[in-house]
Amino acid sequence: MKMFFWRFVFVLVIAFGSVLSARAHVGSKDVFEQVHAGPYKLFVTVRTPNVIPGVATIEVRASGPQVSAIRVTPVPLMGEAAKHPPTPDAMKASADDPRFFRGSLWLMAAGSWQVRFEVEGAAGAASAGVPVAAAPLAIMPMQRSMGIILGVLGLILAVGLAGIVAAAVREARLAPGAVPTANRRRRAAIAGLAALAIAGLMAYLGGKWWNVEAANYAEGVYRPLELQTTLSGNTLDLTFGEYNAERQRWRATQKDELLPDHGHMMHLYAIREPGMDAVFHLHPEPVGDRHLRITLPAMPAGEYKLYADIVHANGFPETMTSNLTVPAGMSTATLGADDASATPRAISQGELGTVYKLSDGYTMVWDRPEKIEANTAYKFRFRLLGPDGKPATDMQPYLGMSGHAAFVKYDGSVFAHTHPDGSAAMPAMMLANGETMGEMDDMPGMQVPMPAGPPSPVVEFPYGFPSAGRYRIFIQMKHGGVVETGVFDADVQ
Repeated sequence: MKMFFWRFVFVLVIAFGSVLSARAHVGSKDVFEQVHAGPYKLFVTVRTPNVIPGVATIEVRASGPQVSAIRVTPVPLMGEAAKHPPTPDAMKASADDPRFFRGSLWLMAAGSWQVRFEVEGAAGAASAGVPVAAAPLAIMPMQRSMGIILGVLGLILAVGLAGIVAAAVREARLAPGAVPTANRRRRAAIAGLAALAIAGLMAYLGGKWWNVEAANYAEGVYRPLELQTTLSGNTLDLTFGEYNAERQRWRATQKDELLPDHGHMMHLYAIREPGMDAVFHLHPEPVGDRHLRITLPAMPAGEYKLYADIVHANGFPETMTSNLTVPAGMSTATLGADDASATPRAISQGELGTVYKLSDGYTMVWDRPEKIEANTAYKFRFRLLGPDGKPATDMQPYLGMSGHAAFVKYDGSVFAHTHPDGSAAMPAMMLANGETMGEMDDMPGMQVPMPAGPPSPVVEFPYGFPSAGRYRIFIQMKHGGVVETGVFDADVQ
């Protein structure tokens, strides 16, 4: 208990520092999700902390029947602790908008969590869960100014302690009005110096302990698994390492198996650099433990950045990155049934603002907000129009949903593969809302059940850009057996 207390103090103190850069989840750590709690629809934003333990801030916009109260609880996604949740915390409704709620929760350990929402309103009580991947993303060093202030205060305390000890030895046993003898003054000086030396030793040992604690914390900072690629002809092999239970102990809770997400063990985006003028959404298949393989389609030659999405058995999602050089004339193979692409010829049309013309006469339109700001939650809305300019009527689900989106920053520091329901991985969403592993195994592809009939030609993606800068957005929708990829650019304030 004492060691936990001091570690907790350590995290609280360093939290006042400045954050070092972190690339966990490729720069997009917050969760944006649309979830149904019975008849209530909640647009949830969870902003996870950079250090663990830390405070996650939560925002909810409710629609549907009137909501009177929302309570939130942090619960591990799996394991025995998930059966014993703590007391829920009440969210506070906005004074200006009674449908908008704010709250916060402490996440005391790293790993796969869920935030449970208990909703009360005009249609009764209901609940829902949103998965949250909590991980220490950075070391937050103490600010120099604060270090100087604490150092001065510590020196004052040490000198004061020495003065108190010297005064006690010199005068504690003197009668009122008596003058200390030379011998007593000498003993007092020796005692004061000894006290100062002991205080200095304690400060030295405390510094050593602090460094050990800092090193231990640094060992637990999130490090994405290393993705290794081997290209033989047009066959790409992808392998990645296993969990290290000592160095990355927050991640290893059970055997590291992968959960299928929308019917595939991996979603691989290959984006040509530096102009992001060619993109491929591919789905390698497992051929061994932590080993996947795919026959690459015909791809323009060049240097590609790879973003590989996987979901571990404990519900923790991860995006691994790597680089790939594609030589000229490498392959003439075609795309797989679930794969999608956009080529340089299509992307170079110069209309990446609100309208994107597709090669078959269809058009994708982005209902772009007038202004896009960083760290703000949006519902980005896209429409697919037929050659006649009217909403497409031959829509089909793509990978079990009405669309997929990838938000990529031009400098490569941000990548987020999202869906109309939000940014959380579908297996984790299912675990958070009561699906057991056995039940998920019985669902082919673990895909979200689609409503009867074709999907709408209008799709919305909840997301918030984590930082200012220029981004490229890739939108995939399917119609008439064709997977279309729309391409748009966004300048984020």
